[in-house]
Amino acid sequence: MTPSAHARLGWWMLAIFAGAGLVLESLIGLRTPWLLDVGMETRRVMFRLAHAHGALLGLVHVAFAASWHAGLLAAVEPEGLRWPSRLLTFGSVCVPLGFALGGAWFVEADPGLGVLLVPIGALAVVAALISIARACARP
Repeated sequence: MTPSAHARLGWWMLAIFAGAGLVLESLIGLRTPWLLDVGMETRRVMFRLAHAHGALLGLVHVAFAASWHAGLLAAVEPEGLRWPSRLLTFGSVCVPLGFALGGAWFVEADPGLGVLLVPIGALAVVAALISIARACARP
């Protein structure tokens, strides 16, 4: 992906997950049983985690694009940023999606199987961040 594609993705993620937060807060304010009943704590926690992680990862994409435009990654060929770019994008989809799926379909107090996407996505994000940090450290 190009820097502008990361910036676009980041801003869209911020818009989507800020909107999701607004919906969650509205459902809480309206005392919706689907979210607030005693047995729904897993859903509530998973959806909040999806909202928070999605928004945060949107900011990471914006920061990555800004770093790329600012020249902090100038010592790296664009081809050298291909894998960190892909890993960051993959992880940014998997983490919030895993939390959302884990809250949408859960059994008793355990999140659904969708939550298995979270550690996979988290590892991809961490690997991307390490690669990007190393690239920024190059003279």
